[in-house]
Amino acid sequence: MPNPTAHAIAGANPRGFLAAASADVVQLPAMAGPQSVLAYLQHAVTGTGPLLVWVTGHLMIPARRSTELHLALRESTPATVRYTGLPWEWLTRTLRDHPGPTLLVIDAEADAHALPHVAAAAREGHLAAGVPACGLITPAAPKAPLEAGPYTRSFLAALRTGRPTAGPTLDPAHVHHQALAQVTLPEGVVAFQHGAFGPVLTNPCATPAVRRPAPVPAVPGFGSPAPVAPGPPVAAAAPSPGVPEPTGRPDDDPLPRILAAAHAGRHNEAANMAAAWEQQTLRRHGTDSAEARLWIEVRADLARLAGDHPRAAELWMSAAANRLARGGPADTEALAALKRAHYCWQHSGERARRLAPALLALWEQVPDSVDATADVRARLTEEVSRPAAR
Repeated sequence: MPNPTAHAIAGANPRGFLAAASADVVQLPAMAGPQSVLAYLQHAVTGTGPLLVWVTGHLMIPARRSTELHLALRESTPATVRYTGLPWEWLTRTLRDHPGPTLLVIDAEADAHALPHVAAAAREGHLAAGVPACGLITPAAPKAPLEAGPYTRSFLAALRTGRPTAGPTLDPAHVHHQALAQVTLPEGVVAFQHGAFGPVLTNPCATPAVRRPAPVPAVPGFGSPAPVAPGPPVAAAAPSPGVPEPTGRPDDDPLPRILAAAHAGRHNEAANMAAAWEQQTLRRHGTDSAEARLWIEVRADLARLAGDHPRAAELWMSAAANRLARGGPADTEALAALKRAHYCWQHSGERARRLAPALLALWEQVPDSVDATADVRARLTEEVSRPAAR
């Protein structure tokens, strides 16, 4: 089911949210089952640093003989969610084991059957279950939304803007209330906030971001079902009269300006800036350098933000092939690039068939990629068996 809210979170460079010098970002693949999701969570809580878990999607109650809350996964329905969804108690129980500061942000929907149970749990604190949490629950809409939820957009904007009067970290409670104050919510929405919040969210006004040659914005994995949908930018950006010339200063990070232009819909401007900086990088470091390879990933994500999924898939496949050639299938960044390629391929329309053989060849180099290779082969089989139009 389309999830533009997840797409907005992934496209906002969530590495920059955490009050930590470095961070790992994992978007759970929608093709995963509850045991796989639980394994991801159990791995995440083994670290001692700040942990941010952002949940979006559908909350469900099994249709019969149960009031146990579940987070719907791929193909979950009220009739099957008891077996196909993630029991909410698994999520909260696992997060309580994290020794460091934890924040659970929830922007989810609940259908008419589940909403009374979910709303009561949210108001009484049972939804958080001892985990510092904030967010809202919205009645499920008759049709899938075409853009990210307003709460998430406002929350992301507040994270980007920061607070000049605050210290090095942001208070999640303040960000939560700021997000609620900026949006008009439909009837029946339940907003909530529970627990004592720790230093999880960095304040961009107080703490300079860690400089990287070209950070790879996190995007949905191979099973993530979030199509690109045009929507308001999550951060304000002033119009630029032209493409700034690269200065070459080591502290001059172009990525914030480039991504701000892309998120504001100025895709040509973003692409031109990226091309200028890429050329400088090629002259300085060479075509086979790590710095040059990172710009391939930047261009891939710019193509995705512009809605050119086939081009984004090609670029992410190129990035994945480079990383696999150097680091092998154990390289986590290679796997991340491949998952991003798969996501963009899933949204490439008629051009997906042409890209499928190359994508399949890459996945076949990765152990335990049965779901991904099956997805590519199924699409190829579907295309071959589809009757020709008359």
